[in-house]
Amino acid sequence: MTQVRLLVGTRKGAFILTADGARKDWHIDGPHFAGWEIFHMKGSPAEPGRIYASQSSSWFGQIMQRSDDGGKSWSPVSNDLRYDGVPGTHQWYDGTPHPWEFKRIWHIEPSLTEPDALYAGVEDAALFHSKDGGQSWQEISGLRRHGSGPAWQPGAGGMCLHTILLDPADPARLYVAISAAGAFRSDDAGATWQPINRGLHSPQIPNPTAEVGHCVHRIAMHRARPNTLFMQKHWDVMRSDDAGENWREVSGNLPTDFGFAIDVHAHEPETIYVVPIKSDQEHFPLDGALRVWRSRTGGHEWQPLSHGLPQENCYVNVLRDAMAVDSLDSCGVYFGTTGGQVYASADAGETWSAITRDLPPVLSVEAQTLP
Repeated sequence: MTQVRLLVGTRKGAFILTADGARKDWHIDGPHFAGWEIFHMKGSPAEPGRIYASQSSSWFGQIMQRSDDGGKSWSPVSNDLRYDGVPGTHQWYDGTPHPWEFKRIWHIEPSLTEPDALYAGVEDAALFHSKDGGQSWQEISGLRRHGSGPAWQPGAGGMCLHTILLDPADPARLYVAISAAGAFRSDDAGATWQPINRGLHSPQIPNPTAEVGHCVHRIAMHRARPNTLFMQKHWDVMRSDDAGENWREVSGNLPTDFGFAIDVHAHEPETIYVVPIKSDQEHFPLDGALRVWRSRTGGHEWQPLSHGLPQENCYVNVLRDAMAVDSLDSCGVYFGTTGGQVYASADAGETWSAITRDLPPVLSVEAQTLP
């Protein structure tokens, strides 16, 4: 029987929400790792029972957790991506102009086809790869050694590598996004990288059209069309149809084009979702009305989706990894808020209901569709 599993990372633990294909009655399991920040959780597409979780604490440091039974039990895996194996931050002088400091894992991206392979994006911005289910790690050093590296600057949340996209049609192609450096692509499995920010315009930086320096919030891709990318940046919703070589703005009639989350419908490559918020200073919905905006045309033309969402006195935010879609025939869309609510729509956003309203602030939401 088909099941949907939501992996929800929060400021005070991890939660696993499950429902059958009707997606009406949800079971909430957790908190796992109570009291710890869980920046991100992600399930393996190649191994349905495998889940990874980024467990972080300012006091105890960073731990990567793994479950092989759908979250029933967990075990910590090696964290030697810190180089010293000691919890907490660590400065590593590697010959580059500035020391690299490991603070936390922001994003986990398991391989699409290999059960034991995965990537981790960390703060300060760097990319790591594991081929043994997280037991050992190697830095993909070509990224951080890119000539633009010394010019990277932290965004408001830190200098984090928060987006990793794997091209299902080309195993050698990877995309990453860094706040506040921009988007990068590798066509040779990470050996070399190129900035892909042409067309971005950021008036907040000294050179608004610079090769690097843009605060990209998130990038999304539809597996059927991996050369088409959608981006939510620090102001502007953008689109590329040539694997990031060129971008154009598709903010259209959005009431504001500032936000963090963006995702693509599971079966409609031209249908995208964003959650606009008022501004980079006021991280809450306009007029206190929570609305998801959907474009069925790949941008430019947008419609608000609000049925079942609070339309008065709502001042929450939706963070960059806190929106997800499932792959059922009627695409489910999900998002979590900084107020602890997790909302679900089983009809592609037409109607919404709250699965739960009282979790800690939600940092990430990922959806798995299980047979």
